[in-house]
Amino acid sequence: MSALTVGQDPDQNWDELVRYWEEMEWPEGSKVEIIEGIITVSPAPAVGHNVIAARVHRRLYSVIPEEWEVFQTLAISVPSRLGMLIPDLVVTRLPEHPEAESHIPAALAELVVEVTSKSNARHDRVSKPAAYATAGIPLYLLIDRWAPGGPTATLYGEPKGDVYRVLSAVKFGDPIKLPEPFGLTIDTAEFPVG
Repeated sequence: MSALTVGQDPDQNWDELVRYWEEMEWPEGSKVEIIEGIITVSPAPAVGHNVIAARVHRRLYSVIPEEWEVFQTLAISVPSRLGMLIPDLVVTRLPEHPEAESHIPAALAELVVEVTSKSNARHDRVSKPAAYATAGIPLYLLIDRWAPGGPTATLYGEPKGDVYRVLSAVKFGDPIKLPEPFGLTIDTAEFPVG
């Protein structure tokens, strides 16, 4: 099953778009994001996708500070890119008084992780990194099971405008190291392929 885009009024402003996203009854279990101003409804991720997210999640908890958390379903907003994104993993310190119950500003994230699915690979490779870089998120880890040359993991950092610099890129089977404040090496050999 592939992602579905939901049409809405192109003259709708950001607040109206977010209100629509928050108040609409979406299919249970689906992932609903606003990507470049378009509401996108994706099916629940497959087992292999979830296994990768869970393994990275477990490793992150061993190295993050006590006041940080790792979330799998937290929406982060990037209004300047018309984005309400739900990365596979978000590492963040939660604000004491959140502005909204449904999401946090993307700028609070220290790391976002996306695991591609066949239906969302373009978003994870193009649209989302531009939004994450614009928000100033220090690190973006893309675990691309569907990369044209075979499964890869790419760590992006040093955001400038809407572009990241590639810090490291490996094929599945090789380790990838997250710099401080994580100081963590992730063994991609334990990721399921396909």
